[in-house]
Amino acid sequence: MSGVIQGFGVIGAIVLIGYVLGRTEVLGESGRDVLTKISFYVGTPALLLQMLSESDVRVLFSTPLLVTALSTVAAAGLFVLIALWRRWNVRRTTIGALCSSYVNAGNLGIPVAVYVLGDASLVAPVMLFQLLVMTPIGLTVIDFAQAGEQSSVWVRVLAPFRNPIVICSLLGVSLSLLGWRIPVPVAEPLTLLGHLSVPTVLLAFGISLRGSQLPAGGAERWPVLVSVALKSFVHPVIAWSVGAGLFGMEGAPLFAAVVISALPAAQNLFVYASKYNVGVRLARESILLSTILSVPVLVTVTALLG
Repeated sequence: MSGVIQGFGVIGAIVLIGYVLGRTEVLGESGRDVLTKISFYVGTPALLLQMLSESDVRVLFSTPLLVTALSTVAAAGLFVLIALWRRWNVRRTTIGALCSSYVNAGNLGIPVAVYVLGDASLVAPVMLFQLLVMTPIGLTVIDFAQAGEQSSVWVRVLAPFRNPIVICSLLGVSLSLLGWRIPVPVAEPLTLLGHLSVPTVLLAFGISLRGSQLPAGGAERWPVLVSVALKSFVHPVIAWSVGAGLFGMEGAPLFAAVVISALPAAQNLFVYASKYNVGVRLARESILLSTILSVPVLVTVTALLG
């Protein structure tokens, strides 16, 4: 489990630095917002453009990816059903559904894949699915709902195409399908800008913890508890059920699918929530609690299936 410990250690160290920055107010009152905007408008789009342009999108058409896709949709769908029953609004429901199903395939997924599964490439299809399908759909729903409050149909339809993350994702996929490579003079600055994505997210997350209340309290209590329960416990069970029951998977492939589904909610969901100013506490607390719970969950999965 050294990969899990290493991954959590890296994340925890940067989040702690962010918390100290927040406590000392070195970056001022708007520090978190600035870091969030840097990640949303600069770092993440640059990272996605380069990563997707160099990827092989054909890996999306594989059995392990189908298991991940179906279990992800099922976990998100369960949150949506509960949200409809509880009459939560569309934008907050979207953030909650993402927190229930969108795994931390980058910061934690890669070290876990290397040290627990023995193959870093196992998380690549999951990352592509989340970047190409889940992120654009989630942000489009939020954009559409936000624009729909006071805008015309055309404004609502075109809103997602003004989103830098969606634009760069589509551009990166197009370059990959066409077999074109980004020229080196352009790729090198993109690489540097892409390196801003993860640390700015983690620092902003750490700053947001300053003065925050205990998790799963207040008005967001039930959305947080539902999303954490779905992400930490239900999602891995669904992945195992779909893999073993529907596709007849066993051994290492099934183990890999369940381990990846047991990863906690990704930190970039906090950036999306902060950017749109919706479900910020829901995202922050869901990420925090699912990250803490993922340790015993991953240990249990490894003991049972590893």
